[in-house]
Amino acid sequence: MSQQFKYVIRMFGQDIDGTMKLPYALATVKGIGYNTARAIIRNLNLDSNLRLGELSDSDIKRIEQQLENKVISNVPSWMYNRRKDYESGTDMHLVTSDLIFYARNDIEREKKSKSWRGVRHSIGLKVRGQRTRTTGRVGYTIGVSRKKVTQPTSSSSSQKSG
Repeated sequence: MSQQFKYVIRMFGQDIDGTMKLPYALATVKGIGYNTARAIIRNLNLDSNLRLGELSDSDIKRIEQQLENKVISNVPSWMYNRRKDYESGTDMHLVTSDLIFYARNDIEREKKSKSWRGVRHSIGLKVRGQRTRTTGRVGYTIGVSRKKVTQPTSSSSSQKSG
């Protein structure tokens, strides 16, 4: 039973290059890093040296189902990208638009509560204690302004002799 190689595979709502090796292909998805991809591959007993395009449709569905319920089995909780969720209190691993949605909600919650981080977010300044005196500047660069140099006028040449 020979399968046809697929050059583009649709996973998690985005197109992924089928010529990439499996861990690197999964790491292109937002919310999945290389180590998380290796853990998923190990849980599903897949070969990490395979190309993504060599997988069968059932293997691709198994990978998507692994993250569908926001929990990766047989993985320690420190590997999840959202631990102790604010609303539910559970450990979750989010990918793609879910990750963006939860991060945006966290920022909005901090803005509403007027916490230090929320105020910094709303002003548009750095949040994590970085320096702001010289870096992080946005807008037009002004530079140094000089006085306009004028040529000296010679009063002797402009007067008529006579």
